[in-house]
Amino acid sequence: MKITNFPDYEILDMSNGEKIESWNGIILQRPDPQIIWKKDINKELKNKVDAIYHRSKTGGGYWKNIKNVPSSWQINYKDLTFNLKLMGFKHTGLFPEQAYNWDFMIDKIKKENRKIKVLNLFAYTGGATCACAYAGADVVHVDSSRGMVDWAKENIKSSNLEDRYVRFIVDDCIKFVQREIRRGNKYDAIVMDPPSFGRGANKEVWRFEEDLFNLVELCSKLLSDDPLFFIINSYTTGISSEVLKNILSLNINHKGIITNGEIGLPMKNSDLVLPCGIYGRWEKDE
Repeated sequence: MKITNFPDYEILDMSNGEKIESWNGIILQRPDPQIIWKKDINKELKNKVDAIYHRSKTGGGYWKNIKNVPSSWQINYKDLTFNLKLMGFKHTGLFPEQAYNWDFMIDKIKKENRKIKVLNLFAYTGGATCACAYAGADVVHVDSSRGMVDWAKENIKSSNLEDRYVRFIVDDCIKFVQREIRRGNKYDAIVMDPPSFGRGANKEVWRFEEDLFNLVELCSKLLSDDPLFFIINSYTTGISSEVLKNILSLNINHKGIITNGEIGLPMKNSDLVLPCGIYGRWEKDE
């Protein structure tokens, strides 16, 4: 388990399928299916909660904004500043556990004495895009949601990275990769965070179990002659990180190291760690 340290974000308590978190001082309570242990959550903390996400019996859910949480606020990770919002499906627009991968990418890019070109697929609100741009890479950011791409632009701006090269693309990731292959474009690094299920810009259907292998196979054709890394993140239930390792092993023919595992977030003043997802990673052998 790789544990992320994110000073502006803290899990304050978690039990009975719920977690109470501090997002730069804004206290949220949200459900989490990994939290199956049972104990009483601190009552004083419950009284400090600013907003609670309630699941609906018919699917989805809603936020109950108790203490006038602003429509948008910011959180910092080192030199990066991200914009947060209460989203309809319990999220805030940022997955703080991914700081583990941001640190890795920043370190790898900064060590290279050359310009690195990064492709970020299913790029969401651009956490990895900001990290790579901050490290000095040129980034192509692809997501099928225009709203998420606009949000990523906000994060680039708030992180003072507007002078860096970032190309934002609203498109289906598979179709974009196919076109890049035909164009003969190459990338030194690829990172992707594919959903369990999704629809592309033109209603193309994505299914993780059916489509991931084919996408990674396509992406392997975009790698430069001297690639730096290839990262797959996943939050798909029931998929082992070993699966991601196998997919990378079968598709990347360059000499390097493949690692995999879980990433998680610690609870404040506790030995408990919340598992938050899995990763598979190929990297250039230094």
